[in-house]
Amino acid sequence: MQATFQQQLLPIKQAIQQGQFELALSQLSGVLPKAVSVPEQAEALYLQSVSCRLLQHYEQALTHLAGLLAIRPDYGRAYQEQAYCYLAMQQPKAAATAFYRATQCNPALVPSWRQLISIYTQQQQSQALLIANEQLAYLQGLPKPVLGGYDLMYEGELHTAEQVARRYLQQDKHHPDAMLLLAEIGLKLKVYHDAEFLLESCCALYPDNQRARQSYLDVLLKLGKFDLALEQTAALLTNSPDNTNVLVAKAHAQVGRGQLDEAISVYRQLLTDNPKRAGVMVALGHALKARGDIDAAITAYQQAAACEPEYGDAYWSLANTKTYRFGDDALARMSQMLAANDVGMEDRVHLHFALGKALEDGHRYAESFEYYAKGNELKRLTSGFDIQRTEQAMQAQIEATSATMFAPSGGELRPDPIFIVGLPRAGSTLLEQILASHPLVDGTMELHDIMGIASVLTAVGEGYPRNLASLSPEHKQHLGQQYLQQTQSYRGSAPFFIDKMPNNFIHIGLIKSILPNAKIIDARREPMACCFSGFKQLFGEGQEFSYGLTDIGRYYRSYEKLMAHWHTVLPGHILTVQHEDVIDDLEGQVKRILDFCGLPFDHACLRFYETERVIKTPSSEQVRQPINRKGMDQWKHFAPYLDELTQALDEYAC
Repeated sequence: MQATFQQQLLPIKQAIQQGQFELALSQLSGVLPKAVSVPEQAEALYLQSVSCRLLQHYEQALTHLAGLLAIRPDYGRAYQEQAYCYLAMQQPKAAATAFYRATQCNPALVPSWRQLISIYTQQQQSQALLIANEQLAYLQGLPKPVLGGYDLMYEGELHTAEQVARRYLQQDKHHPDAMLLLAEIGLKLKVYHDAEFLLESCCALYPDNQRARQSYLDVLLKLGKFDLALEQTAALLTNSPDNTNVLVAKAHAQVGRGQLDEAISVYRQLLTDNPKRAGVMVALGHALKARGDIDAAITAYQQAAACEPEYGDAYWSLANTKTYRFGDDALARMSQMLAANDVGMEDRVHLHFALGKALEDGHRYAESFEYYAKGNELKRLTSGFDIQRTEQAMQAQIEATSATMFAPSGGELRPDPIFIVGLPRAGSTLLEQILASHPLVDGTMELHDIMGIASVLTAVGEGYPRNLASLSPEHKQHLGQQYLQQTQSYRGSAPFFIDKMPNNFIHIGLIKSILPNAKIIDARREPMACCFSGFKQLFGEGQEFSYGLTDIGRYYRSYEKLMAHWHTVLPGHILTVQHEDVIDDLEGQVKRILDFCGLPFDHACLRFYETERVIKTPSSEQVRQPINRKGMDQWKHFAPYLDELTQALDEYAC
């Protein structure tokens, strides 16, 4: 039987432990060509660099580490190895930067924290020293298996880390740090319901555990459970009214609820207390932008960049207004930051996308694409996205649903929700703004509730979506009522409301099972325009498929295939609206949409850009302007660089 790759690495690891570094390098030369996957290549290159460093071949070690970081730019231990090399080469500044980046990628690296404490002590950086000491004390207080589990998780070995956490919890059922570890792994694996349950349980068992409280707040915000998050922050602020983290979470939840004035007030108070919080300034800018105060938002983003010049999100936020234009000085500054080695991974991603947008605005398309491509590559390499798993999930929906499932048999019959689905950047925000301009329709936002229900159903019966066919009429009605109750706080007094979560196209079978009278509108856009618009957009959360041209092309075709299935099993229940048709014939398409929704025509829908409401998507400023054709053919400027996308769309066409 052929040895697995890990079995082939075992004698190499033993040779390193025994100080036989030349032997390890010799064996690695035979093993490296057999490394097929990125994790295998990364581990082999890591062992190669360690062996070279211990042989004092520092330049060779750094070369191997550069190759490793090219395929795994978030590999914390690689930065730690870099730092050791720089220390040996008498380059303390480069070493300090590398140790810091190691802890940013892997906060469980005890040796790097110890080195940083020594550096911060020498440099008399009191605030940084305080943070480093607190983190080291926390790590040293963890049980060794739990610390090892965190290390595995941060290095991307999620399933091994999960096994470690579960084994430890078998011995100590309610250990808070092990529960927190398992919950964080669940979040990374997108098992959100399990993570939420773990964190809720941990908070109930250990009400004074601040890490558990903060993690629970974070997951509530991620899941869009803003009302519950506000309840939690209110309780926490009763005992600790000045807790910065809780106040920030409160403001984030208020933005999620559309309480923009209240959130802006909280952000401004935090900045009055400490004006150097770049992250809070950017959050303030987002709230102002959602309210339509674009000039004030731009000022907030500019102030964030001024107080923390390497904070990449400030530059991307400026670019993401879609209207701001960078000057030559700003372009040069961003380029210089990317040329330096001390800019963190997340900041680098933001800067690449910001430069891509800035150079596109300057009609420098070749240079622009280089930055877009690099930013996407960094995101793709660190996301762990697998397009095959996504394709399988969509195929599972097709296999699990049939026309006979949707005969009248339960569900909540109220017709209140209008779902707008599709791919991001396909015109869904425009359709939402048009419908939300109607006096009988409330606009909300991208609601997470359907995905939350789907997540809960994964643990029911044979699992989601296979269990859709076996749900009882009562269960379907209960889920429909649950959805309407959960979304009530996001709507006003109008009889209809919009749920504009694009990814809900995957869950149309669930939607029509529990809400049979809900309306579904599919926002569709020409493939090349839609896919490239997604590729050059840095999304705040999710949409991992958009960070590779092949991935996004395959995703588009899988979306088309699934939508064709929904039209087959639910004939007449879904309205496809082509973005290009809306641009060419606004009034005709508005009448068609309103007729589908059973709504009378209203001229306010044609003047959608005059409607004042909270808009938090990247298209917020575009839909506050009359219809124009500016974005229709932007992708054609980049056509020479999009062969990979074209090939994917051709190869995976239905």
